[in-house]
Amino acid sequence: MKDYVIRAVAAGGEVRAFACTTRNLVEEARLHHDSLPVATAALGRLLSAGSMMGIMMKGEEDKLTLQIKGDGPIGGVVVTADSKARVKGYVLNPEVDIPLKAEGKLDVGKAIGNGELTIIRDLGLKEPYVGRTSLITGEIAEDLTYYFASSEQVPSVVALGVLVDRDYSVRRAGGFIIQLMPGAGDETIDAIEKKIPMVTSVTQMLDEDMTPEEILTFILEDLGIEITDKVETSFLCDCNKERVEQVLLSIGEKELRGLYEEAKPVELCCQFCGKKYEFMPEEIGELLKSGK
Repeated sequence: MKDYVIRAVAAGGEVRAFACTTRNLVEEARLHHDSLPVATAALGRLLSAGSMMGIMMKGEEDKLTLQIKGDGPIGGVVVTADSKARVKGYVLNPEVDIPLKAEGKLDVGKAIGNGELTIIRDLGLKEPYVGRTSLITGEIAEDLTYYFASSEQVPSVVALGVLVDRDYSVRRAGGFIIQLMPGAGDETIDAIEKKIPMVTSVTQMLDEDMTPEEILTFILEDLGIEITDKVETSFLCDCNKERVEQVLLSIGEKELRGLYEEAKPVELCCQFCGKKYEFMPEEIGELLKSGK
């Protein structure tokens, strides 16, 4: 099954909702970073959120960045997305290995720890929109729920999940976001509050082969749900040598000249996909001459 995101409305527009299945792209991210299960789960949850939040944007060139910085062993997670649900991301320490929770689940909250969630929306304006909130649990879904309510004043229910198999591969991944629009009535709110406790876990629903459409229909069937869009989502890193070159230039002329005088190849690695770029001494010399 291909990865995709759906968009839906319900209750005559009082509710908007998104759901996704992202197993393939999360597995691709795992392979890029050779991550262990708890890091795979953390990155996969944020990638799934990014795919859904990406299509909330309207402009072709709009960009979204989700950053989590914590004091746990993972250190941080970064995901970027565009309005076509194409995402990429990385964890600072993909080799984290900590004990499971008592119920046998991956302890993403402990791996991330206390810290901050930052959402950056670059909508082509003079300055990007930046929202920040403290992490509530580090489990990511709850942190995004809090972010939407406190920073954007949009009451939301966020569920994210990644199921990792015994061989560390990704078995299932995905999630949903349900949001109340301004003016939503008490009956609509009551209907959602009644149904949400019936959702055991998003990974269980996905592991039972429920599609994003079926998941949202289960939750919103009493509110006249209408699926309005379906968008394929994928892991896409748009790095190239020219962009990586800018990173090399950012170290400054003095340091760049030092690398040139060492007369050795310099290798830089893309954080998002792990692709390596090699710069020969003569290429570094050309950068110094051009004064880029």
